Amino acid sequence: MPYDLGATARLTADCRDPGGTLVTASTATVTVTLPDGSTVSPAAAETATDGVYQADYVTEQSGRHTVRWVFTGPAHAYTDALDVREEAPPTVLPLADAKGLLKKKGDASDDSLVRFWNESTTRAVEYFVGPVVVRTVSEGHYVGLANAIALRKTPALELVSMTSLLSGGVTYDVADLVLDGSLGIVIRRDGGRIYGPVRMVYRAGRIVIPANILGASQLILQHLWRTLAGPGRPQRGVDDYDVTEPIPGLGYAIPNRAVQLMNPDDDGPGIA
Repeated sequence: MPYDLGATARLTADCRDPGGTLVTASTATVTVTLPDGSTVSPAAAETATDGVYQADYVTEQSGRHTVRWVFTGPAHAYTDALDVREEAPPTVLPLADAKGLLKKKGDASDDSLVRFWNESTTRAVEYFVGPVVVRTVSEGHYVGLANAIALRKTPALELVSMTSLLSGGVTYDVADLVLDGSLGIVIRRDGGRIYGPVRMVYRAGRIVIPANILGASQLILQHLWRTLAGPGRPQRGVDDYDVTEPIPGLGYAIPNRAVQLMNPDDDGPGIA
């Protein structure tokens, strides 16, 4: 499961001889390659078990990290990866609500898994309805001359800035622009044309999340969780515990009833 930014990741690896037996190495080094390409080498030490090594690394950047272990005496190597969440990962459902929905209140043993599937659920919901959790978006628009700019994420709440990508290009004051948030259309207040290419920075999402989107999120999270822990087949007479839609031989990551709940806010797939 991904680590929170700033949390300590405990890295582990085994040193084995060519026959597969755990052995103490003469040297053990671990190198962590960060998302920006820089590297760090936390101190590695053997645990109480011969041939089993660990190192603690305090995460500094969000994203995928590569972890490379190299041993000598005997020569052995091991490569792994770890993921670090962004500082404020978007989730439609608060953790407490997600745990209550999955009957995990008072039980922290599965928190990492609940958070992972809650984040996955959010990504799936936003595929259909656009940004739900409010975030800042930065995107380039490579137009030469335009009457309007169509933002890629809707609903858009507020323009933060619009700047030229070219040296000496036109600078725009957001007070001189008009935003249609539902459509994501930006025009000049004076009716003039926009000279590009430009970088748009804006806030997108929903200040108030509609009940149908919350309901769809709950259905999807329950459904995904039950595919992991629930029965492998639909069972008649069980209160909404089926983990497949009622089509023989077919299962879905997103139940049709959740998709139908999102239909009033669905502007077409792939907008998030």
